[in-house]
Amino acid sequence: MPPAGTSPEVRVPSTAPTWLVPPALLGAAATAALVLTPDDAAEAAAWTGAGVGVLTVGFLARLAARRRAETHALRAHHAEREAELRRRLRVQEAETVRLAAELPVAVTRLQEGALVDEALAGLATGSGLTPELEEAHQVVLRSVIEAVEAEEGLRDSAQRAFVNIARRVQAIVHQQSQDLREMEDKHGDDPDVFGDLLHLDHGTALIGRLADSIAVLGSARPGRQWQQDVPLFNVLRGSMSRILDYRRVDLHSVADVAVVGPAVEPLIHAVAELLDNATRYSPPQTRVHLTAVEVQSGVAVEVEDAGIGLTDEARGRAERALAHASAGLDLDDLGETPRLGLAVVGRLAQANGFTVSLRPSAYGGIRAVLTVPQRLVTVTSAPGGQIARAASLPPIRQRPWPTSSDPAPGAAPGTRTGAAPVPAADPDLPARAPKRPTGPRPSPAEEPSAADLPRAANGLPQRRRHPNAQPPRGMRPAAPPPPSPAASDGPAEPRVEPGIWLAAFHNGVSGEPAAADPSRRGDDEPSSEGE
Repeated sequence: MPPAGTSPEVRVPSTAPTWLVPPALLGAAATAALVLTPDDAAEAAAWTGAGVGVLTVGFLARLAARRRAETHALRAHHAEREAELRRRLRVQEAETVRLAAELPVAVTRLQEGALVDEALAGLATGSGLTPELEEAHQVVLRSVIEAVEAEEGLRDSAQRAFVNIARRVQAIVHQQSQDLREMEDKHGDDPDVFGDLLHLDHGTALIGRLADSIAVLGSARPGRQWQQDVPLFNVLRGSMSRILDYRRVDLHSVADVAVVGPAVEPLIHAVAELLDNATRYSPPQTRVHLTAVEVQSGVAVEVEDAGIGLTDEARGRAERALAHASAGLDLDDLGETPRLGLAVVGRLAQANGFTVSLRPSAYGGIRAVLTVPQRLVTVTSAPGGQIARAASLPPIRQRPWPTSSDPAPGAAPGTRTGAAPVPAADPDLPARAPKRPTGPRPSPAEEPSAADLPRAANGLPQRRRHPNAQPPRGMRPAAPPPPSPAASDGPAEPRVEPGIWLAAFHNGVSGEPAAADPSRRGDDEPSSEGE
């Protein structure tokens, strides 16, 4: 059996002095012959035995020397072979380590859309390998890359299926929202029906947010796209309208900035997910605080709740979930009972450059800070943004008050015929167009100039009373006589629907575009087309 650590095909000769055995046996035989032979033949036998012994010893000595030379040669060959094998093992180990380091790079290239041959071409061929081993490595690498490509194909198919399902749901939700808007306009004079329609409209918005979340998890954009910049205040209001417990959210100070159009919908959705988590995992009697302040790197949106908070371990898991989603979340990682909130926020943050951090809140809960980069923030076009423009009410209709000689057609005595102003809708969405006045307006040319006015005793101009001037606010004109039958047959003033103001308010809260007058449609109207 060969010694341990030696090659099985190399035999190492024994180092014991076995060549001494034949001379010893020969000497013993010669001694026995001398003892047994007669005296007259003993001398001849002794010389013969001595000669044979010398020859034998010489032959054996030469044979032993030859064996020693062969032994040294075999040992040298064995050492060389062992060194070569060790060198090959080191080369193979280095090649295996190199492939282990480069294989993830090839898989990443494959996930980014590269072909199998392109991914394999990026792997350098190691030197010092035998052709057989190098070919075996290439076969193994190709098998691994092809398996990864097949898995990526299945994952992409699943993501596309998710996105297609989400798009179908979004289309249904969009159509449902349009139908609800028409019903709200139709039944605006019935408070009970109108309230139920608003409740259904809010539920439809929640379904739309869920469909948007599924689309985001499938590496797609949310359905809606905005072409114009939107004030940050309106963006946060839109986020509040997409959660169930929006009444618990207190919107505090908001930076007077605007968000660029492509980032509006992702920011609305990300803040809505943070608000939903804050209201869902905090006591129902507590408030959720929402603020937005300017920082050096952009704008920081803070969501604070008064829940039970998170331990260091739980907060670490949540931050790892955000980081994992930002790095690229697989749908298989969601599990059987997926939690979409942080996963959706992470995907939106990765796609748009947001940064999200979780910290302990002063109210005992969690403080989520979402930072919008400076490149996605711009200044508003007017002081206060579109909020200031939307806060101004439509001009009051200037209609002449009826007199005894000029009664107002169809007007009751002592009543004002002007239509009441309608509050503007949410400025981040198209507002409902107010009904245009049809009555005569005083022309600026009809107003008397200061030179034409009569002078008082002190030299100052004295304003003359206009025959159709309106009385001061709070004063009522004298009751005119009853209108004539001919005047009462004139066209009646269009009646303002009682539910229009509530629909306008709900449009601002729900974040859904209202059916505006085409003549009022301007550049600030966002595009509601999906991706």
